[in-house]
Amino acid sequence: MTKADLVEEISKETGLSKKDTGIIVNLIIENITRALAEGEKVELRGFGSFKVKSRKARKARNPRTGASVDVPAKLVPYFKASNELKDKVNR
Repeated sequence: MTKADLVEEISKETGLSKKDTGIIVNLIIENITRALAEGEKVELRGFGSFKVKSRKARKARNPRTGASVDVPAKLVPYFKASNELKDKVNR
């Protein structure tokens, strides 16, 4: 499902226009992104939680040349599904 599909489905169920629904979906995504960028955890009960994890610096290999490459430490977004979501997917 793409963001456009999501907007269409929500628009059908709520009776809102696709334009208004698109604005709402974009605002939700922007707010989740902003919170993660500020180091906050975002929890959507019954769906899951988003948080930022840090990855340590490491050595990697270039598969083409075999040369060693330094990969710097970085922050990565992480999603953990709730037990409710896992149960619904595995029905």
